[in-house]
Amino acid sequence: MIKASFESLHPINGNSFLLRRFDEKAFSAPYHYHPELELTLILKGEGKRYVGSNMSAYSAGDLVLVGSNLPHCWKSENVKKGKINASSLVIQFTTDFLGSDFFLTQEMSMIRKIFETSKSGIHFQGDIALRIKEDLLTLDEEASPFAKLIMFLTILQNLSLSKEFSLLDKQQHSFTYSPSEQKRIHDVMAYIVENFRKEIILEEAATKAKMTSTAFCKYFKRITRKTFMETVIDYRVNYAAQQLVHTDKPVSDICFESGFGDVSHFYKTFRNKKKQSPLYYRKKFTNDIA
Repeated sequence: MIKASFESLHPINGNSFLLRRFDEKAFSAPYHYHPELELTLILKGEGKRYVGSNMSAYSAGDLVLVGSNLPHCWKSENVKKGKINASSLVIQFTTDFLGSDFFLTQEMSMIRKIFETSKSGIHFQGDIALRIKEDLLTLDEEASPFAKLIMFLTILQNLSLSKEFSLLDKQQHSFTYSPSEQKRIHDVMAYIVENFRKEIILEEAATKAKMTSTAFCKYFKRITRKTFMETVIDYRVNYAAQQLVHTDKPVSDICFESGFGDVSHFYKTFRNKKKQSPLYYRKKFTNDIA
């Protein structure tokens, strides 16, 4: 069974933040979390991005700031064998990477605010995403540690001033509970992320939380304000919606690929969640972008 894994990070050679480039056949990091914040730029690839309880499609140019202990992963799709299909630039850092008091100053108030907002996961779009992409590519090539630091602070400041963003997980799954409690709910969410397109078994999820099924259902709703199956269905419907607008697959194929076992039930559930039928949803999207 796949769990939300805890990742321990250590800056290299005493640097105040960790900058890495990944070039892979497919993004391989599991659904995971860590105390550090993470700014991720997708240079190449496409698929689904999971941040907390949010699932969205991503492609090249995707720019996201993930808050402390907010579980996340990028899943690659349309992978071609023998080729580099997934590339990214990732910066990981703590809120006190320049000392415990540095970001408490008035000059840093906007950056401090974006650190707080990142608990929900922030997706940057439009001109700011294009500008920061170029800044990050320049940062990656910069040799001077001091220049790197100044450039990174400038990137954070520019992001903090931007209005071109959306919040990904307003439920904020970066809970302020004990580490053991965080691990419990993260493991359950990881089980959903990795299995919602297949048969989901309540007892297996309850086992993740080390609870009886009855106790787990109460616990999950208290934490997420949704029932366990409501959460699973939301993932399935959102996945189906993205397949409807990004592919030409028949609705029946999308139904089963999204984890539904019956086409009529899929139609009913989709209409209930999206307030329109799958076919109308696809048609409306096509007309809107025409």
